[in-house]
Amino acid sequence: MTEKLRKTLRDSKMARWTVLVIVSLAMFSGYYIVDVMAPLMSELQETFGWDATEFGILGMSYGFLNVAFFMMIIGGMILDKLGIRITGIGACALMIVGAGIKYYAVSQGVDDFAGEVFGIMSMQVFIASVGFAIFGVGLGIAGITLIKVTVRWFKGYELGLALAIQLAISRLATALVMATTTSITNHFGDLSAPVLLGLIGLCVGLVAYLIFCVMDVKLSASGVNEEEEQEEPFRLSDVRFVVKNKGFWLITFLCLLYYSALFPFLRYAVSLMEHKYAVSRDLTMMLPFGREFTNFDLAGTIVAMMPFVTMLLTPLFGAFYDKKGKGATIMLIGAALLTVVHLLLAAPFLNVWWFALFLMIVLGISFSLVPAAMWPAVPKIIPENLLGTAFALMFWVQGIGLTLVPFLIGWVLDSACCMTIAADGSIQYDYTIPMLIFAAFGILALVFAQWLKKEDRKKGYGLEMPNMKQ
Repeated sequence: MTEKLRKTLRDSKMARWTVLVIVSLAMFSGYYIVDVMAPLMSELQETFGWDATEFGILGMSYGFLNVAFFMMIIGGMILDKLGIRITGIGACALMIVGAGIKYYAVSQGVDDFAGEVFGIMSMQVFIASVGFAIFGVGLGIAGITLIKVTVRWFKGYELGLALAIQLAISRLATALVMATTTSITNHFGDLSAPVLLGLIGLCVGLVAYLIFCVMDVKLSASGVNEEEEQEEPFRLSDVRFVVKNKGFWLITFLCLLYYSALFPFLRYAVSLMEHKYAVSRDLTMMLPFGREFTNFDLAGTIVAMMPFVTMLLTPLFGAFYDKKGKGATIMLIGAALLTVVHLLLAAPFLNVWWFALFLMIVLGISFSLVPAAMWPAVPKIIPENLLGTAFALMFWVQGIGLTLVPFLIGWVLDSACCMTIAADGSIQYDYTIPMLIFAAFGILALVFAQWLKKEDRKKGYGLEMPNMKQ
């Protein structure tokens, strides 16, 4: 009877993929909130008077609590101790609270907030950053919980493809942000409208996760308990295994450098399109039958091509890794493409929209390759009972880059790359130095990818082997 029940759950393709869709929907709005303010840098400057440094502080706040107070590591240990259900529900609740505070901050007028904080940011920026920091704790813990959920339901099956599709759904959220945020803001005449939309989505996501919990309880009732499927129960002393594992650290630093060159770049990419490639964000397009489409954001649409391409290709590369392997090679190629794109974005030629579009497509290919191979590689190195802690430590190290780099880029833009156009007083930024910074991260990521491939040959982690059992 137990075996029959198992086959109707985890061993059933329908059950596995239903779980993946449900938990991915729970995370969709979280990824939407992460980048929802990224396309609005110019609007925030015009409406609230934020400078590039304050914009960078908001981006930095996302990972501040995770990094400074080790919340990711603590969350990973909680996940290994309490399991995916309780941890996931708590993470969803934190995201809702944090997004609600952020919405309050940007829904008010700048005159509703008095004074500065620490002499470097307005009270409005501070409150928005506090909310974003709380949200970041929730999303970080939800992210590692979702990975562990996927491993629990797909280990021995289509794990690489499942993780890739999970990533693809999150990239769809990013693509929608880049392509539609400006239009939503213009339609409602309110900078907080996209944030409110994401907040409503988070509430729907919490309900979706509760539905998953019911399914997971049924899986445990069939005899597949979360604790029993692990080789050994989690012990705090076992963390030493993770810390001493060289392969784990090579993947972790590759993750840090690669994502430091990618996600902070996305926060400034729309502004880059405006300032370097002179791409309009308020076009009027003629549609068939004489109709007009106003407020078309071409800059945001070009940037949106990167996550859109990623959404399409990541499942393909994930399926390839499942069947053919070559994970270390895939990560190496992805890091190389990232480096080339940032070097070309820094180059003082071909400052035309179609070349920017081409580079965003190539960057999307890179972003399809690395995550599709990197996340399924970790369970090949780390035992399942330590995956929560291992992923938490990876996310914590990654968070260092996601916290510091946005502030660094904002500070560089204000201090070394800013000039005022005398005619209208508007601000023009030169993005050459920021792009070279991102390219430097890419070069270092390439070094670690090559090192990881060499270590895999030496230690036999199996990163070049398929994920699916023959």
